[in-house]
Amino acid sequence: MSGEEAVVAAETAAPVIGEPMDLMTAVQLVLRKSLAYGGLACGLHEGAKVIEKHAAQLCVLAEDCDQPDYVKLVKALCADHSVSLLTVPSAKTLGEWAGLCKIDSEGKARKVVGCSCVVVKDFGEEHEAYNVVLEHVKSH
Repeated sequence: MSGEEAVVAAETAAPVIGEPMDLMTAVQLVLRKSLAYGGLACGLHEGAKVIEKHAAQLCVLAEDCDQPDYVKLVKALCADHSVSLLTVPSAKTLGEWAGLCKIDSEGKARKVVGCSCVVVKDFGEEHEAYNVVLEHVKSH
């Protein structure tokens, strides 16, 4: 099995069609699709620039960020520019979803870099996960 096949196998491990998709799975798929379309800004500096330019559509923040000023700044920017804010439990998980890792020959993520903030500026094409995330954002 070549490296390309392993990456494809890892990306196609999506939820079963017909079952309702949970929010974390939907966020993961939305971030991967946005990454493929070049629509992600990772980190505080890039994320703040995108939010300030009014190009941000969604902001995802890690709950385990140990810098209270960082969290306060991201929340304030999102509130000022009316950007939807979602939280995920782990910065390592968010970093993996944002593509800040190496994929080994078995399709497992290695050398994952934690990321406390990811901003989506382009969702890419519309799909089921996109709709799940939008419904959640509208209801909150």
